[in-house]
Amino acid sequence: MFWWIFATLVAFFVKGLCGFANTLVFSAILSFGSSNINITPVELLLGFPTNLILAWKERKSIRWKLCLPLIVLILAGNIPGIFLLKNTDSRSVKIFFGLVIMGIGVEMLLRERHPHKGKESRLVLILVGIMSGILSGMYGIGAMLAAYVSQVTEDSHSFKANMCAVFLAENLFRIPMYTATGILTPVALKQAALLFLVMLAGLFAGMKSSSLLDEKAVKTLVIFMLILSGAALVLGEVLAGG
Repeated sequence: MFWWIFATLVAFFVKGLCGFANTLVFSAILSFGSSNINITPVELLLGFPTNLILAWKERKSIRWKLCLPLIVLILAGNIPGIFLLKNTDSRSVKIFFGLVIMGIGVEMLLRERHPHKGKESRLVLILVGIMSGILSGMYGIGAMLAAYVSQVTEDSHSFKANMCAVFLAENLFRIPMYTATGILTPVALKQAALLFLVMLAGLFAGMKSSSLLDEKAVKTLVIFMLILSGAALVLGEVLAGG
């Protein structure tokens, strides 16, 4: 139980600080002792209220023109993602997505030397939305979505608002889907209930810390979290298969 408490505290501190990456931190810490099918539903139940809290806090910065297409695309990708989580050994898919996330993060880091607002390409939106949905359905991971949203939002408030609005809708879809497919069990519900106060403590500590940092520092932190998230995804699977 110690590792579940530690993973929850660290993961949701990161969530409060950056607005994402909680799932990867949570899974990276617990994956050596538990399987994804046991970790993912617990993190989903803990992540849902954090997305609600952050989306409400930053509600004035939500851009529905950006969020609504992403929500539709991610929900479409969720369905095959949930099927893959339930029925397949998806190690190679996880490694592929991890490498893609690392590449995006490195590109963003290099581009920080010549900052500019990214263009909202319809093709990129569709690709990111569907792939993010598959990855989210399988593992609850939104790092690819974070890479796109960070390029088309102005500041950390807008980033968190739009990320968490999309995640909130996705969570509301995935909870009944996980229940219907037997992924979300009474054991997961009990585990999440035991960790609820730990999650709140980590979240509010992260939110408080983010208010002490300037915008550039937060954006740089988001980029580093993307790179580390991708690396953790790949390394976890390589070690698990080794």
